[in-house]
Amino acid sequence: MNTQSLHTLEYETVRQELMRHAVSYEGRRYVSELAPMTYLPAIHRALEEVEEAKELLMRGASVPVPSLEGIEWVLSLLGTGYMYNEQDFTAVSQFLNSCAQLRKYMASKEQTAPRIAAYGASLQELRAVKEEIDRCIRLGVIETGASKGLERVRKRLGMAKERLNRKLESIMNRHKAILQESLVSMRNGRYVIPVKREYHKQIKGTVLDQSTSGQTVFVEPEEAASLQGEIELLTAEEAREEGIILSMLTGLLEQEQAAIRQNIEITGMYDFIFAKGKYAQGMDAVRVSLNERGYLRMNGGRHPLLKDMVPVSLEFGQGYKSLIVTGPNTGGKTVVLKTLGLLSLMVQSGLLIPAQPGSDFTVFKDVISVIGDGQSLTQSLSTFSAQMKSIEGMLGEAGRGVLLLIDELAAGTDPGEGFALSIAILEELNRKGANIVVTTHFNELKAFAAATEGFENARMEFDKHTLQPLYKLTIGEAGESYALQIAEKLGIGRTVIERARELVTEQQSRRGSYDPWKGAVRRKRSAGTGEAGEAEGAERADRVGPQNSPAEEAEQAKREYEIGDAVYVSSLGRTGIVYAKKDSRGMVGVMIQKQKITVNHKRLKPYLSKEELYPEDYDLDIIFESKENRKKRKLMAKRHVEGLSITLPEEEK
Repeated sequence: MNTQSLHTLEYETVRQELMRHAVSYEGRRYVSELAPMTYLPAIHRALEEVEEAKELLMRGASVPVPSLEGIEWVLSLLGTGYMYNEQDFTAVSQFLNSCAQLRKYMASKEQTAPRIAAYGASLQELRAVKEEIDRCIRLGVIETGASKGLERVRKRLGMAKERLNRKLESIMNRHKAILQESLVSMRNGRYVIPVKREYHKQIKGTVLDQSTSGQTVFVEPEEAASLQGEIELLTAEEAREEGIILSMLTGLLEQEQAAIRQNIEITGMYDFIFAKGKYAQGMDAVRVSLNERGYLRMNGGRHPLLKDMVPVSLEFGQGYKSLIVTGPNTGGKTVVLKTLGLLSLMVQSGLLIPAQPGSDFTVFKDVISVIGDGQSLTQSLSTFSAQMKSIEGMLGEAGRGVLLLIDELAAGTDPGEGFALSIAILEELNRKGANIVVTTHFNELKAFAAATEGFENARMEFDKHTLQPLYKLTIGEAGESYALQIAEKLGIGRTVIERARELVTEQQSRRGSYDPWKGAVRRKRSAGTGEAGEAEGAERADRVGPQNSPAEEAEQAKREYEIGDAVYVSSLGRTGIVYAKKDSRGMVGVMIQKQKITVNHKRLKPYLSKEELYPEDYDLDIIFESKENRKKRKLMAKRHVEGLSITLPEEEK
């Protein structure tokens, strides 16, 4: 999927919201890898799983999904030769206990949640491993009975410590008068007694430390030194025996590392599925139908990140595959685009969505959006230039099964050029078979939608009396901008408003002098495409289309069309762009929706000059040449490339 569009449509924010519901590092890993899918069976399975999880949660079920605390560390060191400690084995024991509980719980849900219950059967309890860990370690400490060797050494160590304590008590009783206090302490792992500084020489032994004030010295009595040496040896032997036990337990984990890894993956998957279920439950989301027919019906869809929004309903894919949405500013047009785009991405990610029952989504190969001005000060891009840069990429990626979302197409330039450029872009995107939802203020695009096969108008409803948006989308009707009414309500003077209305009337009158979209062959009920369709179109145009008068014929004979000019082909009732100037036979090359044909210049009428259509220094190769050929030409301009050639269509040779 288009990475930039995922960002524009706030897909990452949804992923972060979902992340909050995961309780384990493995579940969060699954969330971080969440992405829209295009394989229908995989999407169906994911939706069925999350629907089952949501149902269990709604029944008040407490699913024993382990947090995997401490297990990430254990897993990372498996197979490295590292010897685990008592805390590591305690974490493993708790994890295996959770796996057993989860397996038992999911087994009890085979009838109500068969899809997700199936994962539980693959969980391995590893009872022998858990029992051995529990036998050897309790409350984070190695049990004395873990081995015979450890039992023997700890018994001897206990006896040695008891003899040492008795010896120290005897010494303190004899020298009670010179002691700072009757208390045995330790310094550097050795037992010492606190002696007043001025008397410390009365006790044979080694001074190991002194107090901060210097008034007390800590002496290891000579009589106890030999016993302390014995204790040190026994302590070292105890550590060796404990190491043997930890090594034995580590070996058990190494032997079962495949099963442990599998258990972690399965519990992480459960965490992921139930996180999706919790997320769905929180926004009252439902499972929607899916198809690969290109049909989409969104009933009462709500943007998951917008609270209290008015639900949006729209439909395309039967009779028309694209929508041109009109209506006033702040009327919710952009919200429609973002809601449709984000919900489509969520559905294909296996997520339930906030929509009404009866919704049916289609699987898109890609979702590409151009929403927002995308201005860049560092690249010196205006709003219009930034949008056109994005549209260029969209033209390259568009195709059947691709959803294109465009907000205010060509709005940042001269309206006369903007609507013409918009129509040319939409014709090309439509020719490639993409599904398009575009918002606009251009009235000409309303006529275009009404007259062009595959398009339909839609409007955002607006209360004419209160001048407040209703945030309701109605398909089949074009909306108005209400700019003058809104401006008047906001305080713009009546004189200014009346003058604006006069200018609008004049502008509409000028544009109304010639409207190519009114030709009968542009109506949706016109017959097919291809050669037969073109022939029928020509026949209809000769019968009902615009005809040239003798004076106009004479004028046409003298007219020279420039490459890039928009012309109206009277024989076909369609507009196109000139790609080749008039030849000696009077034939002009015209491209109509990427199909290049030659037309007698007498059959052409000027529509818009290239200066009106395109910005200065605009690269017309973008329109006339394929992306592949453009790349080849750029490469050839830099250097000679052996074997590289450009093949031109027959009509361009």
